[in-house]
Amino acid sequence: MAGGAASGGTQGREYRAVALPLLLPAWLVIGIFMVLPVLLMGVYSFLTKEFRGGVIWDFTLAAYDQFFVYRGLFGDEPPTLEWTYITIFWRSIWQAGLATALCLAVGFPTAWFIATRPVRTRTMWLFLITVPYWVNLLIRTVSLKFLIRDNGPLNEGLMALGLIDGPLPLVNTNLAVQLGLFYSYLPFMVLPIYAAVERYDFALSEAAADLYAGRWTTLREIVLPAVRPGIVAGAILVFVPSLGAFLAPDLLGGAKTYMIGSLIDEQFRGSQGNWPFGAAAAMILMTLVLIALILYARAQGRGRPA
Repeated sequence: MAGGAASGGTQGREYRAVALPLLLPAWLVIGIFMVLPVLLMGVYSFLTKEFRGGVIWDFTLAAYDQFFVYRGLFGDEPPTLEWTYITIFWRSIWQAGLATALCLAVGFPTAWFIATRPVRTRTMWLFLITVPYWVNLLIRTVSLKFLIRDNGPLNEGLMALGLIDGPLPLVNTNLAVQLGLFYSYLPFMVLPIYAAVERYDFALSEAAADLYAGRWTTLREIVLPAVRPGIVAGAILVFVPSLGAFLAPDLLGGAKTYMIGSLIDEQFRGSQGNWPFGAAAAMILMTLVLIALILYARAQGRGRPA
């Protein structure tokens, strides 16, 4: 026993000796490509906008003040709450939440279907799910706009079948944005749920059936709790990028479907953009997402048995 303990301690020391060199490349990548850009964005959010574009290295809270407070066109009116950007933010949360729900409604049965196919055919089904996403997101979004435009294949086909008398006005609507978000991020919901269902022990469903549990009862009480980690992972992977999306709102939506991602993107375009304001909006978005994820993680931690 003593020899085993000594051997384990020696191996532990040897691992700690090589851990730093082995982890250093990963730390460098994370630091350079993740932490450093976020820090730069945070710094830029406290700078002052330069008249011809860019920034002046004069630290101020003006960008955050502009997001939350309205002081009139010339800044000489009594401060009131700025509802314009708050409304855009709320619209983004609503659109992202609805896209997540739609992806879950379609992604769960799709993942269940794939996971219950014979092993030799699952790879083919996964390939069919992922192959459209080998194409650039911009190209796919433009293709979707071509499909649903007034004289596109969808409207032409419906009119040819006599189902509608005139083209449906789909472009520049909330529905078009939803279709764009759904089409863009559906695999992010399917794949985590598929991984969870593939590990599910179907003997539990058989046992529930033996105890006279109905299909919906089995789904609610047995299946969903078992595959919940996959559902949560898929929901996060869909909701977070949908919240900051700008291609779907810009190409498929209009002024009434403006989202926070479009607002941030607009601030960094050309000489008329406002880099500090765009950085502040991005930091507010990231902060709210992190707070939501931390609260969820803490709730999960409290719910686990010790």
